[in-house]
Amino acid sequence: MMGPLRARATRIRPDGRTSGPVDAAPCALTGTEPIDRTHLGRYTLGSPTLEREILGLFLAQLPLSIEQLRFAATDREWQIAAHTIKGSARAVGAWEIAELARNAEQSAGIADEAERDRTLTALEGACETVESYVAAAFPPGQPRT
Repeated sequence: MMGPLRARATRIRPDGRTSGPVDAAPCALTGTEPIDRTHLGRYTLGSPTLEREILGLFLAQLPLSIEQLRFAATDREWQIAAHTIKGSARAVGAWEIAELARNAEQSAGIADEAERDRTLTALEGACETVESYVAAAFPPGQPRT
């Protein structure tokens, strides 16, 4: 369930910075980090504080978007929720989540319950990976810049 992710995501707020690369599990889909910091840095001008804030907002909203996907009653609601996740993930460089959401957007969604469950499980797993990466990259208590 996304309850624990939602609770932990609220702790990730802009109050620190990273001093270099973070040891994190690579993204299963692409073999890269769960967040493309180079991509995100284009929008934050390399500010770790702004990166942390944007990622905190992304992680705070993501469980709500996944819940919209989970409770979609029509194919259109499923597609809208998947599209929202895809766009948000692309904006922050969370490529695995974006790809999973793209696949969800193009799938039957609500028609195939087994596919729906697989999609939600994969998205939740990818979200947990991103959350762990962000927590390691921006530990609480680091000085702001």
